[in-house]
Amino acid sequence: MPKHPHHPDVRDVRLVRIFSALGDPARLSIMKILADHGEHQRGDFEVDVTPSTLSHHMRTLREAGLTHHRMEGTRCFVSLREDTLQRFPAVLKSVLQAVTTEEREHGSVL
Repeated sequence: MPKHPHHPDVRDVRLVRIFSALGDPARLSIMKILADHGEHQRGDFEVDVTPSTLSHHMRTLREAGLTHHRMEGTRCFVSLREDTLQRFPAVLKSVLQAVTTEEREHGSVL
């Protein structure tokens, strides 16, 4: 991962990219973990995918404008992007609430 990963300007974040990024159960799980627990070290997500697939999901969420990746030495910390949450508050709140409901009813979104 580059020293300073590219994050799209919040004005360039589009709903179609957000919904596309959220269309995968693993990415929904990542978003839920971040919403529930805040910033996480990139390798500490308990999502049932290979490391390379996790990298793909992380990149997809970052490029969609949903997450912020902060480098600290060789470690990468991931958090939800507050500016995107503020730009689309109802959309993201509804999605995250739906994930919570689905987890409660089915045990997982996966």
